Amino acid sequence: MEVKMRLIDELWRKAEKIYSEILKLPFIEELMKGILPEEKFIFYMQQDTLYLNEFSKALALAGVRSSEQKHFREFLELASAGVEAERRIHDTYFNRYGINADVPMAPACFTYSHYLLSIAFCGSYGKCVGALLPCFWIYREVGLYMLKSLTESNPYGEWIRAYSGEEFSLCVDRALAMAEEIAGSLSKKEFEDMGDGFIKASRLEWMFWDSAYRLEKWQPAVK
Repeated sequence: MEVKMRLIDELWRKAEKIYSEILKLPFIEELMKGILPEEKFIFYMQQDTLYLNEFSKALALAGVRSSEQKHFREFLELASAGVEAERRIHDTYFNRYGINADVPMAPACFTYSHYLLSIAFCGSYGKCVGALLPCFWIYREVGLYMLKSLTESNPYGEWIRAYSGEEFSLCVDRALAMAEEIAGSLSKKEFEDMGDGFIKASRLEWMFWDSAYRLEKWQPAVK
């Protein structure tokens, strides 16, 4: 029996090379092996917490822009339940390391967060929906990729299990199912916009992890 290809699978196909490059990042490779320096993981978790605050706002804004009541509710639920699932894993490591997110946004975090918010405010609806997907979809794929090599001694095992686990996967499935419905209602131009948003956000995912590995700071470093 032939499996029907989803419209959103075309988005993934276009971003597949970006995803392959994400898997080659030192941050990803070392986290998977459990040898990522703690300082870099903490930097990442702090920045990701700041990012999630803005991501949830972008999800809510996308819901407000929806003409479908069911999509409005779904976006708001993802902004609440979906993001909350990610925040719990942050809390686990924040408690373990005794840290908080009282830090300034690094350049990559700032760029990604403000891209999503600007698109949610004034970009096309298709581009907005497309830009919100990588944070769900790519994270699950990365989590599943890492799970295959997970050892009990990996200090980042809880992070890997969280993003490859059932709770997060259900949130991803909900986001993708809604995106597929929305994609089916878009014009050709709007679907192209959706793809553009997906590609740009996928690149920003790469930049975010690369930034964490480099402990990126604003330049020039003057007060």
